[in-house]
Amino acid sequence: MAYELLVLDVDGTLVNTKKEITDRTRDAILECQEQGIKVAIASGRCTEGIRHQAAAIGLDRYGGYIISFNGGRITNFATGEVIYDISLPAGMLHELYDYSLQEGTGILTYHEGQIVAHSDTDPYIVVDAKGCDIPIWVPEDFHRDVNFAGNKCILTGEPEHLAELEKKAAKDFAGRLSVYRSEGFYLEMMPPGVDKAYGVSKLLERLGYRRTQMVCCGDGFNDLPMIEYAGLGVAMANAPEALKEKADYIAPSCDEDGLVDVIERFIKDW
Repeated sequence: MAYELLVLDVDGTLVNTKKEITDRTRDAILECQEQGIKVAIASGRCTEGIRHQAAAIGLDRYGGYIISFNGGRITNFATGEVIYDISLPAGMLHELYDYSLQEGTGILTYHEGQIVAHSDTDPYIVVDAKGCDIPIWVPEDFHRDVNFAGNKCILTGEPEHLAELEKKAAKDFAGRLSVYRSEGFYLEMMPPGVDKAYGVSKLLERLGYRRTQMVCCGDGFNDLPMIEYAGLGVAMANAPEALKEKADYIAPSCDEDGLVDVIERFIKDW
């Protein structure tokens, strides 16, 4: 069956280790869209944090989609229409702020095109702000000043600490949140049941496609659900071994234009 939808993670997949989209990768993705293949970006980043990459691969010209917040929001990048959006349970950000103090982690969320965080010097939060090209706002009083729900929250810290905390937090918030790491130093706290597989399933409903018509490519822990869900799940060579074991195909690394290989091998038919 021909594939109709190509879904791409950003860091370590669409962009290389220099955080660049190479000309070869960009041109291959543009060719796909010229031939009628729909393309979507699926990322843990906020919507604004993906805007440069989405524009670079022509999602505005070809009606492509941004699946942001690890599946929590879907936006038509050409029109700006938000076609799906889900937030954390009411009051959860305040509870998670207290939890971060208890567990000795940093904390961040997103609101109106900015990162909302406990600190603007936490190195893991600075990395996210730079990658997304958005500012950091540190509320004077988190409980008083944060009066929105938020699509997701991230706890930040040393990978060894978060590896243990992931197990504890999954028990502490069982039935109320989905808990998983996107990077070793980011622990994602999501609305129940929401992950990238959930997000792409909502997009498939919108487009009227079946999962067998979709290729999903990624390299991070948070890409595993969509890689397992897709008709063709692709892990980049730079992905962890646990992810590659679950993939249908292992592409060359992001520094070797791995997406070009995927397109030429599975999608290109002209």
